[in-house]
Amino acid sequence: MFGDIGHGFLLFSFGIFVIYKKNDLINKNSLFCMIIPHRYLITLMGFFATYCGFIYNDFLSINLNLFGSCYDLANVK
Repeated sequence: MFGDIGHGFLLFSFGIFVIYKKNDLINKNSLFCMIIPHRYLITLMGFFATYCGFIYNDFLSINLNLFGSCYDLANVK
């Protein structure tokens, strides 16, 4: 898992989709039957990947400068 806002949001959205559509997906014989027991784990992984993406300022491997930097290069000797 890596910290990325875009990747985390997609994973979080997929986890929320599986949580709310569990009853519709359980009747079908598909790959969703293997994902249903892990739906809360997938949702939390997506949430924390989004959180770490904000910390790293990273959106789909594009650097963002949302919060600025705490380093002042003018005072470095």
